Amino acid sequence: MAGGTAIEAMVAAAATIAVVYPHMNGLGGDAFWLIKRKGGTPVTILGGGRAAALATPDWYRARGHTTIPARGGEAALVVPGAIASWQKALDLLPGAARLPLDVLLADALCYARDGFAITCNQAAATSAKAGELANVPGFADVFMPGGRVPDRGARLRQPALAGTIEQLIRYGLDAFYRGALADALALTLEAAGSSLRFQDLSAFEAQYAAPFAVQTSAGTLYNTGPPTQGVASLMILAIFDRLDVARGEGFDHVHGLVEATKQAYRLRNTWLADPDFMAQPASAWLNEARIDALAAAIDRKQALPWPEDSRPGDTIWMGAADKDGTVVSFIQSVFWEFGSGVTCPETGIVFENRGAGFTLLPGPNQLAPGKRPFHTLNPALAELADGRVIAYGAMGGDGQPQTQSALFTRHVQFGQGLQQAVTAPRWLLGTSWGAASTTLKLEGRFDPDLVRALADAGHDVEIVADFSDAMGHAGAVVLHPDGLIEGAGDPRSDGAAIAF
Repeated sequence: MAGGTAIEAMVAAAATIAVVYPHMNGLGGDAFWLIKRKGGTPVTILGGGRAAALATPDWYRARGHTTIPARGGEAALVVPGAIASWQKALDLLPGAARLPLDVLLADALCYARDGFAITCNQAAATSAKAGELANVPGFADVFMPGGRVPDRGARLRQPALAGTIEQLIRYGLDAFYRGALADALALTLEAAGSSLRFQDLSAFEAQYAAPFAVQTSAGTLYNTGPPTQGVASLMILAIFDRLDVARGEGFDHVHGLVEATKQAYRLRNTWLADPDFMAQPASAWLNEARIDALAAAIDRKQALPWPEDSRPGDTIWMGAADKDGTVVSFIQSVFWEFGSGVTCPETGIVFENRGAGFTLLPGPNQLAPGKRPFHTLNPALAELADGRVIAYGAMGGDGQPQTQSALFTRHVQFGQGLQQAVTAPRWLLGTSWGAASTTLKLEGRFDPDLVRALADAGHDVEIVADFSDAMGHAGAVVLHPDGLIEGAGDPRSDGAAIAF
C-alpha cells in the first residue's frame, strides 16, 4: 500500500514473521531468496551462515562430543545469515526509490514491543520441547514467562527484540554483524559456550548466485544450489517428467514421485554439502543423460527399498508478486523448533542450530571453520511455457522437495486449481518436522484403493492425520501473463494468501 515492491514486501514480511512465529524462524536464523524480475534472469541470495573459526571436530571432541549437540550454546556454531540476505535483496533496488527501514520494519517492531497472540502451533511446539529448552540460557525468560508454557492466544511481548529492531532501523541492517549490537550477541554466545565470536559475525556476508535450473515439458524450473537441497527438488520433477504420467492422483502419480524422490535423495544424502567441498558439482546431476538414467532406474510397479538418512527442520516459506512483474520465493529458518534455544537477553535474538547438520566424521559435510552446512531450505520458482511465473515452497525438512513436487505436478501438470493443489492430501517419505518414523506417510484423505495399491507395490505405508503438520506448510504465488496475481495458503498452517 506504500508503493513498495515484492522485494520490500518480503523484507517486511520476513521481519514480522521472525517476531510472531519464533519457533520456526527468527533474526538469528538463515534465509534464502529466489527473485525473478520481469524480463530479467532469476537470481538467488544465499543467506546461509558459515561455521565459526573455532568450530572444528577437535573442538567438539575435546568437550566430550561424538556428534554436534542440537541444543544449547555448543549448537550455535554458524553465523545467522537472514538479516544479511535481507540487505542483499534491498541492494537490488535503486536506493532513491527504496522504502526506508522504519516503514519496512514497522510491523515487526510493533508486534515485538506491544505483543502478539501466540498461535496454537507455537504453543504446541513450546510444550513439546520445553524439557530440552527450559534450561538453555535465556530461553525460558522470553518464551516461558513465569516458568510455564504459555497457552495459545496468550500475549507474548519481546521488549529486548523490539530494542534490536529499533537499532536496525536506526543504524541499518549491517549493525547486526558489526558494532555494539554484534558485540552484545558475541558476548552472549561465548558465555553460553558457543564457538562463535565477534570476528565471525563481522566477516560474514550473504551472497548472490545464479540459480540452478532444469528444463521440463512445463517450462524452466529454478531453485537454489548447494549447500541447499534445491538440486534434489529439481531432480524429482525432472525425473518425474520423463515418466510421462498422464493422470494425477492415481498410483502412477504418487508412486512415480516417491520413486523419483528416492533417486534424488540417494545422491543428495551421499554427496550434497558446501559446494566448495563437493567432489563433483551438483549441477552435473541435472544434465539430461543423468536424469534419463535415474528415470530409467525407476520400477514403475515396485517400490525401491528404503530408508536412507532423513533431515528434520522447522521453517517458514513465503512468496510475493507485484504489479511490475517481480516474483519472490523466500524461505527462512532456525532449523529445529527455536533453533539452539540460546536467547540473548539484551537483544532477544534466538540463535539457530543449523550447524547440527554438520558431522564430526570425515565426508563432504564434515565440520570445518568457515564451512556451510547442508541446508534443507530451498525456495522454488518456475517460468512456465504458457507465460505464468510461479513461486512455491514449504517448510518441513526432508518433506520440502516432496511437497514442492506434489504442489507443482498437481497444479501445473494436471491442472488442479492452485488452492486445491495445496489443500489436497499429501505424502511424506521418511522423517520431517513432527514425524520420527521413516515410512511412507499418507494423509487419511487418500483413496483407500490407492493406499492398498501403494502397499501392494512394497511401500511401507503409514496413515496419518487428515491435515498433518508432518506434511509441511506449503504456499504458492502465481503471476499470470495478463497481470493477475493468484495465491494459495495451506490449511495445515497458520499462513494465508493476501493481497493489497
